[in-house]
Amino acid sequence: MPTALVAIADGSEDIESVTIIDVLRRADVDVTVASCAAGRRQITAARGTRIETDALIGDCRDQLFDAIVLPGGMPGAEHLAQCDSLMDMAREQLDADRLLGAICAAPAVALEPNGLLARRRMTCFPSFTERVETGTWLDEPVVRDGSLITSQGPGTAIAFALALVGQLVNPESAEHIGQQLLAAA
Repeated sequence: MPTALVAIADGSEDIESVTIIDVLRRADVDVTVASCAAGRRQITAARGTRIETDALIGDCRDQLFDAIVLPGGMPGAEHLAQCDSLMDMAREQLDADRLLGAICAAPAVALEPNGLLARRRMTCFPSFTERVETGTWLDEPVVRDGSLITSQGPGTAIAFALALVGQLVNPESAEHIGQQLLAAA
């Protein structure tokens, strides 16, 4: 069974966080939701939704995951960017050619300043494009460049999560789940 870490913090985007977790679990991915809030397993998302996580990010530091996924939202993406354990794990993920996903503000606000977009095609929420200096921004809902998958925002969260399923499980599972959700894979 594939494994995925979904890292969240206070201010993470509600729709993106829950959609990613939900769609991955529908595909029988073993999802660990980890808090990047110091010493707290409960976070408050950008729109006030409280989410109880499975673990603290520090508890996950020595585990390998098939995918690590960062939802966007502000100031959530800033909190993820400042989480040294998460950024180290994300760097190791890309170095090992394992799947790293980021959506909305997270590519530009968390990955870019930590040197994780260099020479990669990517996308993010359009108003954050001015923060992208080393990656190549594409105006597409979901962009895959090797082991990096990025997406634009809340409205693309299902397509993003299905793209993750397509890579982690198989394209047929992504298509099947997309049909169940009345969304194209």
